[in-house]
Amino acid sequence: MKVGNEEQKELEQELDDLMRFNETLMKENELFESHLGRVNIAVAEEPEPASSSKGKKKNQPPPKKAAQVLLSAEQKYDIAAQEMEEVRDEIDEGRRNSEKLLDTLRAQMEETDVRIAEIKKDAYEFKRDIVTGAENFRTGKTIAEKAVRYMEEKLLAKGALAEKLRVKNMTLKSHIQKMEGQLQQKEDMGEVLHVIDFDQLKIENQQYLEKIEERNNELLRLKLTTGNTVQVLNTLKHKLNNLTSESEWLKRETASRKEALAKIVDEISRVEQEKEQAARLERKLRRETESDSKMPQVLDYVQQKAEMHELERQLASWERKVEIAEMEAKRYKRLAAQQAPLQ
Repeated sequence: MKVGNEEQKELEQELDDLMRFNETLMKENELFESHLGRVNIAVAEEPEPASSSKGKKKNQPPPKKAAQVLLSAEQKYDIAAQEMEEVRDEIDEGRRNSEKLLDTLRAQMEETDVRIAEIKKDAYEFKRDIVTGAENFRTGKTIAEKAVRYMEEKLLAKGALAEKLRVKNMTLKSHIQKMEGQLQQKEDMGEVLHVIDFDQLKIENQQYLEKIEERNNELLRLKLTTGNTVQVLNTLKHKLNNLTSESEWLKRETASRKEALAKIVDEISRVEQEKEQAARLERKLRRETESDSKMPQVLDYVQQKAEMHELERQLASWERKVEIAEMEAKRYKRLAAQQAPLQ
């Protein structure tokens, strides 16, 4: 069973090889048929010598056996090279025809675009001068005189343009005749451009095309660089606007905090003045208490004691206010010192 599987695989491999070989032969036959179709007319027109034809009739085998002669590798190579040259020439011819057709289509498109622009311009001028400009305000109808004058001016302009084009056409015809005469004169004198000159011109044309391509690539690169630069510039402008807005806000905030700091400083001075007044009043009361040798009455003592507690409470309250005001003043001074470099 294993031997049968191996034989089957070998047969399948041989079948694949034969199919690939047949495919190669079919491609070669197509190539030879194409070559034979190209040279068949020339071969048919070549005359055969009478002696050779008689000898073939007598001595050589029939044509069927002669057709069985195989081509050598060199002959196959020559045929393939000739066919490749023919195909290359056909491709070049097709490329030239395509380029010519493309140039023609581009010229027609440009002419069409020009005509469309002219028609749009004429329509706009007609609407501006006749439909809107020549309308009677009372009746709402178009004034006939203006329309006729507009048409006459257009006809005169077209006539002038036709005359200008006719003169230009005559000039071009005379120039063409002159160039044809010069070319004929050069042909008569043997100064016609040879194949080498055309090849040189083709090489120069290719060099110029390469330079144009380089310039186009450089232009595209510069456009991309310009786009990136504009994008970076827009980003920097946006950042600058944000920083300007933030700077304005900081200036306003600094001014408001300076005003608050000035108010706090004034309040601190007022509190210190009130504190000084309270201290003077306390010293005065103490002196009066110490100078009075008589023992006060109980009610006077209680009243004075209550007033003393009230004054101590007010003093503690004012001292607390002074401490808070001093802390706020120190904080605002630090903020003002931090914001001073920003200005």
